[in-house]
Amino acid sequence: MKKALVVLAALAAIPLAALAQKPVSQAESQEVTATIEAIDHTSRLVTLKTKDGQMETIYAPPEVKRFAELKVGDTVTFRYHESIVYQVHKPGAPGTAPAAAGPTITRTTGAKPGGTIAQQETATVTIKAIDPKVPSITVVTADGRTIGAKVQDKKNIEGLKVGDKVEITYTEALAISVK
Repeated sequence: MKKALVVLAALAAIPLAALAQKPVSQAESQEVTATIEAIDHTSRLVTLKTKDGQMETIYAPPEVKRFAELKVGDTVTFRYHESIVYQVHKPGAPGTAPAAAGPTITRTTGAKPGGTIAQQETATVTIKAIDPKVPSITVVTADGRTIGAKVQDKKNIEGLKVGDKVEITYTEALAISVK
């Protein structure tokens, strides 16, 4: 829950990679819903409670533009989706496009606050498994995490083998909605 709840601060442009605390397999989506139990408008703190009774107080930075519209009893849903690999190539290969700089934030214009934050990342990883049928790859990151992800174009994994060090460019996204 902490990963998803901390995400409210993501509207302040915290890199999504920092949110990926546990391994994700095959581009899974995760969803957490919580109810606002208390709001401290002066300190910009929101206390959330999940269906299983877990409580968490988080800080909503000034970049959360519609903070004043939040009300006790509102339901907040966090949807985190990781990831589709757009590029797979040997480190330093010519003609590869770098990941987009910084996250893209799209705020909702509906009656309640919300928004989506998405970011492309590039990382050097070691291939642990390849599934050409999906197509997907499982990789080990520099910090030892194992991550599986779908590959957008099957051609990106042709000629690769387990143990290869490659650079991948992938996208992560988070949507937050208040009801």
